[in-house]
Formats: sequence, structure tokens, C-alpha cells
Amino acid sequence: MPSRPNCKKRKPTALGLLTRKLAELRKAKGLSYAQLALKIGYDRADLHKLEQGTKLCSEYVIGKLDALYGTGDQLSMLLALAKEEGIRERYRAYISLEEGAIVLHEYASAVMPGLLQTEAYADTVLRTAPHWDPDELEQQLKRRIARQGRVTGEGPAVHYRTVLDEACFARRPSPEVWREQLVHLEQVARLWNVTVQLLPFTAGLHDLTGGNLMLLWQPDGTNLAYQESSHTASWVDAPNEVAELRLSYDALRDASLSPRESLAYIQRALEETTHAHRAENHELA
Repeated sequence: MPSRPNCKKRKPTALGLLTRKLAELRKAKGLSYAQLALKIGYDRADLHKLEQGTKLCSEYVIGKLDALYGTGDQLSMLLALAKEEGIRERYRAYISLEEGAIVLHEYASAVMPGLLQTEAYADTVLRTAPHWDPDELEQQLKRRIARQGRVTGEGPAVHYRTVLDEACFARRPSPEVWREQLVHLEQVARLWNVTVQLLPFTAGLHDLTGGNLMLLWQPDGTNLAYQESSHTASWVDAPNEVAELRLSYDALRDASLSPRESLAYIQRALEETTHAHRAENHELA
């Protein structure tokens, strides 16, 4: 007996909806790529790539298409969703490679990195972003905490080095959550496989200002880089580009406090937070 075909429908993606809608609208107007390019001032080859889903355009260009087709902001919304989908897919790929990495070097520009966050701190950070599904928020939190097993767990450990910008200590959650985070950070900084360094504000401007960076070494010697900010993410695998990012990271490491000095900084921050917490409790008593 022949096997039955798999009739399960794939969930449509925002990118798929966008490309199909763009093709339908252009054909309904009877426009060629060349004609459309002249109307909106955009390259015809890039318009073709946009409809094929191999390239995304700017919000400005998609806004001109919305105006031309009279679609309100429908195309603009689909573009925003498609870009968000792309970030999620790249993040999933990153997590897979992070799990297999033997060495991780990270720069955190403004928030404690996920591999070092307490559950309460991670929950606070995740709740700053818009969420529509409480269950998804809970799953994100569980996945973030589970990732930390490679650094602090009992299984095969990864060699992890992080450079924390001083801004990570400037933006704080509630005093209770912050104190717990500092206690955890001090403990992790003492682990044999972890190196924590602080990049002070006095180091000035640098090449990685404004974003986070992770350098990953795989068992086969492959070296990759992953860059992200709050709403963007990108992989870098070209050897020369990865090498440039490694040099930028090395420059930050050299400009940072030593691991011993960084630990002393964390301890002072913890003492100040503990003292402030005790003083506040004393006033309330």
C-alpha cells in the first residue's frame, strides 16, 4: 500500500505573505520590474529579489510601495514581521552553535549577558519588551536559564570570557534583584572556566559601541561571530571579517580592568548595594 502523503499544512510566514502580496499587487497593476523601479526609484534587480524573498528592503522603500498600491501600511507591517522572523531564526541557529562551542568570548554593551543572568534579572529584562503571550515569555525565560549549564553546570564546560561594559552596572533592576545578580556574578567570576572583565567608561569610544558581540570557537577550529542589538542580529562567518571583530574584541579586553580588578569592582558594587539596602530597611523599621 502506498504511503499517504503528508497533508499537514505549513504555517505561513510573514516573509511568504509579503513576497506573495508584492507579486500579486505588481501584476494587478500590470507593471514590469523595470516600470515599477522607475515609479518608486528602486533598483529593478532588488525588486525581483524582494519578491523572491532573498532580500528585504528599507521601511522607506516599502512605504513607497504601500503608497503606490494604496495598501495603507499593510506591506510595512509585513516587512516588520518578516524582519522579526529573520532575527528569531538567526537566534535559533546561534543557540545551536553556542551549545557545541568549546570557547565563547562575549562583549555586553548595556545589560548583563544571558549566560550570567539570574532568573529574576532575566525575567525583568524579558518583560521590558512587548509580549502578547505569557506562556511564550515563560518559555523564553526557561530557555535562557537552561543555556547557562554550559558555563555554570556540572556537564562539559565551555571556556567563557566576557567583557562587561560599565553600562551593565549603570542600568539596574529593583534593589533586591540587583543584589542577587551581583552575588551571582561574583560567584561565577570565580569559576575556573570563566573570566570576567569590566570595561570602564573612562576607556572612551571603541569599535563595538552600541551592540553586543559573541565569538564562538567550534571543536573543528571554526571561528564565527554573532552580533546583536535589541532588534537586530547578524552572523559573520567570512574569515577576514571575523578576524577584524576578534581584533576589536582584543582591543576592548586590553582596555578593560584585569580580572582581579574587575572582581574587586563587583565586590564594591555589592557592598554598596547591601549597605543601601540595610539603610533603607533601617529607615522603614
